[in-house]
Amino acid sequence: MYRREVGSTLRQALDTVPGYVFDNDSTHSREQHRCLAAAYDPVTLERLAATGVGDGWRCLEIGAGGGSVARWLAARVAPTGEVTATDVKPHHIPATPLLTVRRHDVVTDPLPEAAFDLVVARLVLQHLPERLAVLDKLVRALKPGGVLQIDEFDTSYEPPLLAPDARAAELYSAFLRAKAAAMRAGGGDPHWGRRVPAAMRAAGLVDIDPLPHIELRHARSAGLRLQLHHTYHLRDRLLAEGLTDTDLAAVRALMQDPAFRAASSILYSTQGRRPAPGAGS
Repeated sequence: MYRREVGSTLRQALDTVPGYVFDNDSTHSREQHRCLAAAYDPVTLERLAATGVGDGWRCLEIGAGGGSVARWLAARVAPTGEVTATDVKPHHIPATPLLTVRRHDVVTDPLPEAAFDLVVARLVLQHLPERLAVLDKLVRALKPGGVLQIDEFDTSYEPPLLAPDARAAELYSAFLRAKAAAMRAGGGDPHWGRRVPAAMRAAGLVDIDPLPHIELRHARSAGLRLQLHHTYHLRDRLLAEGLTDTDLAAVRALMQDPAFRAASSILYSTQGRRPAPGAGS
């Protein structure tokens, strides 16, 4: 219903941009980071705390974005630990004691091996066509006994639950389908979250522990505000997938309707441990 024919110029221009669909250095970046932290830091940080991360640990976060997770880790490892935060465009990460910020492309740039007690990657690998090779690199960066935490979405389930009518519900679903198609066009996998546990096991980790998280989206929730933000941040990509500016205006109004309700996608927070030599699994 909401598909439109689009010109080849926009499609070809977007197809030249590989990988991550969210520009980390645009007018939308700060709001993206703010919404992500508000929506998902509670899940990510609770899981990290459960590892026992504390004084003296060496930690790595790849794709650190605005740096909220890396800054939390820096406070946890004080006074003798250290945290490295990497991103291809890391200038949004503020200076923090015990935190080293590096410009780094995890696909092409090396990481030190057997160097970290804890490695974190949130909403990064799902965007990378080379995700399995990157996963192997992250495993090698762990010390024996070290923990890898990967937080990723599975967007195959995120239905509207309460909408004014069937047409509004379909519009919201069309918006979500367009987002998923835009990710796939860049080589991403919007269902990667469900595949992470098996991929970790295949990469040699043990004690694999996936934890699914789902919540209710409504106009006051950080999760739905993030979706609203995406109608602006991904506008060109959504138009290339067949939506129109009229569609986007309508779905924005829907997401700001106090009566609207939807289920979130599933965020899987999965941990695995690199086995220590001679230790059982």
